[in-house]
Amino acid sequence: MAFNPINWLLGLFSLDIGIDLGTANTLVNVRGKGIVINEPSWVTIDKRSRHPLAIGMAAKEMVGRTPGNVVVVRPLRDGVISEFDVTQIMLEYFIGRVHEQSVVPLPKPRVVIGIPAGVTEVEKRAVYDAAMAAGARQAFLIEEPIAAALGAGLPIGETRGSMVVDIGGGTTEVAVMSMSGVVASRSLRVAGDEMDQDIIQYLRNKYNLLIGQGVAEQIKITIGSAFPLPTEKTVEVRGRNLVTGLPETVEVSSVEIRDALAASVQVIVDTVRDALDEIPPEIVSDLMDIGICMAGGGALLLGLDKRLADDLNLRVWIAEDPLTCVARGAGMIYEDFENLARYLVGLERGSTRHRA
Repeated sequence: MAFNPINWLLGLFSLDIGIDLGTANTLVNVRGKGIVINEPSWVTIDKRSRHPLAIGMAAKEMVGRTPGNVVVVRPLRDGVISEFDVTQIMLEYFIGRVHEQSVVPLPKPRVVIGIPAGVTEVEKRAVYDAAMAAGARQAFLIEEPIAAALGAGLPIGETRGSMVVDIGGGTTEVAVMSMSGVVASRSLRVAGDEMDQDIIQYLRNKYNLLIGQGVAEQIKITIGSAFPLPTEKTVEVRGRNLVTGLPETVEVSSVEIRDALAASVQVIVDTVRDALDEIPPEIVSDLMDIGICMAGGGALLLGLDKRLADDLNLRVWIAEDPLTCVARGAGMIYEDFENLARYLVGLERGSTRHRA
């Protein structure tokens, strides 16, 4: 990568930002400050004017409570942009908030954004263009499992192998890495959102109870599990009875929710096993020492680490603060750009705007 003295000089006085542009949450990591924004990826839009009314947590609180002329939008689905204009608005808002925290005016920031490993060139371009339109001076892309591994402190630049399972809202990313490269990887669109839908469908089928995604997510966080708990839990769930049409409250146990999540959990376990089947025995030996690292919000599902360890016969451990691993890893790029830039993902040939 050619040295550009203008970019180097601007870099001394500009913001360097790492962004985890997630389906469920967007996190912003500023070099020297850490995670400064952690907000849900929701935007409330006026249907007539297309003007944003609320972004982040304020927008999420409006889900299911808006009048007919207002819609609450999730601009990302399965880890990729589904609403380009809304994503641009959201990124512009978050980048603007970072600038507001500065005591002096600063140039446009340089941005590194995490993307799922299995995205197409068109989807990469959409993320890059959205970041540039939102006010970035330079935009770079990094695959989420690589960013998660960096954020978790895995020795991916060493000869010995390491493995990360990053479970987000829209995608689950599995990668085995060695010598700064990816030996085997998997990307599937079964993650936190799919688990929420499993809970919604289970309660609908068993109790004729209709609940929203927010309630399902809260149930998952409170009593959801992938492995039998030492003490099983229960929670009261409020919703609408589909037979009578009236409000109803039912008590649901963690055993039932574990049954509801069983299919999605099994898909994740099978995907990790498939990745292990591809790698050389020498790296399997390394993983027996270092274990498998879990990152992302899905890593916090109770007992999921024990379930993976039990099925795969390997040690499985959860990264420190797994929710922020991707954002922290993306932000680390600028701490040693000359060496870590090799982890960045290039766009299709013919575009040079994303290069430093």
